[in-house]
Amino acid sequence: MTKELEAFLAFLVHERNASVHTVAGYRRDLVQYAAYLKEKKADFRRADSYVIRGFLARLHESELRKSSVARKLAALRSFYRFCLKRKWVEDNPAKVVATPKLDKPIPSFLSEDEMAAFLDMPKGDKPPALRDRGLLEFLYATGIRVGELVGMNIEDVHLGERLVRVRGKGKKERVVPFGRLAEERLQAYLRARGVLAGDRPGERAVFLNRRGGRLTARSVERIVDKYIRRVAVRRKITPHSLRHSFASHLLSRGADLRTIQELLGHASLATTQKYTHIDLGRLLETYRKSHPRS
Repeated sequence: MTKELEAFLAFLVHERNASVHTVAGYRRDLVQYAAYLKEKKADFRRADSYVIRGFLARLHESELRKSSVARKLAALRSFYRFCLKRKWVEDNPAKVVATPKLDKPIPSFLSEDEMAAFLDMPKGDKPPALRDRGLLEFLYATGIRVGELVGMNIEDVHLGERLVRVRGKGKKERVVPFGRLAEERLQAYLRARGVLAGDRPGERAVFLNRRGGRLTARSVERIVDKYIRRVAVRRKITPHSLRHSFASHLLSRGADLRTIQELLGHASLATTQKYTHIDLGRLLETYRKSHPRS
């Protein structure tokens, strides 16, 4: 199924505007499925739901997380749907296979006090420290994804209006505000940015590495990990935790879910509703104050 797989991946890139990470994930999942078919001497064109279930059973036996199994099943459904439209197969055998029931863990996040201590961790006035201070403050101030942060260009940031244009999933654009502290720390970094840029003055990325190139998502993970260790928070905190913190702090201070949905760039309100589990105390307080028979 090599030819069909490459055609599907090209479709994701050129017609669905899928990200590099999404395409790479689909490739890994489908290559793994192709290897399973080869082992079973099966043809993907004639595979039925029993073949798909056998593949998923193999994944379960290897103790793969339910979320990963569900992602691979989603990849198979999309691939077969694509093949069906091009009449390479007669049916989509993955559509009748049930998705594994997923656990719904509460997203990790920092309290407001922990966040304040964390954001003050980068010390000094050297360009890397100024960059880290601006980067962390900006992540928390906007709630944007790490991929959106590293994809930001200089022309996307409007300091006077305290607004940034963000390109989210599926290359959908939205405008997100940020606050005074983020503006101050970003300006301090931008004044020193030329030192990092070095002999690459034409680089458009806002946040640069020590070689003057665009920071990667992995680099941001290392920066977050470096400073979270100094705060001595024992929970697993990732760059995405800053996004969760942004949402939970807005919710706890009275922001409505629709507003938070717009700021986060969620396509569905259901995705945003997971943050209601974080602030149970506020929900109980609102209920007791509002319900006539509480």
